[in-house]
Amino acid sequence: MPCNVVVLISGSGSNLQALIDSVAQDGNPARIGAVISNRADAYGLQRAKQAGIATELLDHKQFDGREAFDAALIQAIEAHQPDLVVLAGFMRILTPGFVQHYAGRLLNIHPSLLPRHKGLHTHQRALEAGDSEHGCSVHFVTEELDGGPLVVQAVLPVMADDTAESLASRVHQQEHQIYPLAVRWFAEGRLRLGAQGAMLDGEPLPASGHLIRT
Repeated sequence: MPCNVVVLISGSGSNLQALIDSVAQDGNPARIGAVISNRADAYGLQRAKQAGIATELLDHKQFDGREAFDAALIQAIEAHQPDLVVLAGFMRILTPGFVQHYAGRLLNIHPSLLPRHKGLHTHQRALEAGDSEHGCSVHFVTEELDGGPLVVQAVLPVMADDTAESLASRVHQQEHQIYPLAVRWFAEGRLRLGAQGAMLDGEPLPASGHLIRT
């Protein structure tokens, strides 16, 4: 049985493109049923249309508060009967009710080695902190912002001449590797959220998730 995925975006959708490319591979049971954006100018909507994927626009500015928007968002997502909801640059803080509704079926990617550098401007903050390593993390979403059990992290060395821009570029490349990997694991039934945290092939993952060093 295919695993039906709904992807939420707000921007250019480069991670969405990586997922679109990944699901086209032989034997990948993931299927992107719909792409939903809260911004009309999100280029990711064009990427989805070019791939023949259903798209929907839900402008958060048309709603009276976060709860009303999230209720409408759940309704829009449920119309596509998702097995998994994937946040791919979706720039909205989700309400506890939304997160609870999709508990164990909601993945996010963050451009840092969580739990370090939650929030924004992660590459600049990694440089300012003098970090020797940086990277990106896929995690199950919980009510804690950029919290939730880690699934997989790509770790890369910080170079002496790195800028925030060069780091961002290299981290982006890794995001495009590990997000499709995590989604495929979920679609294949290998990845689950258990009482103890993220589980891969029935075994608990370490607190740092599965580490990939580049």
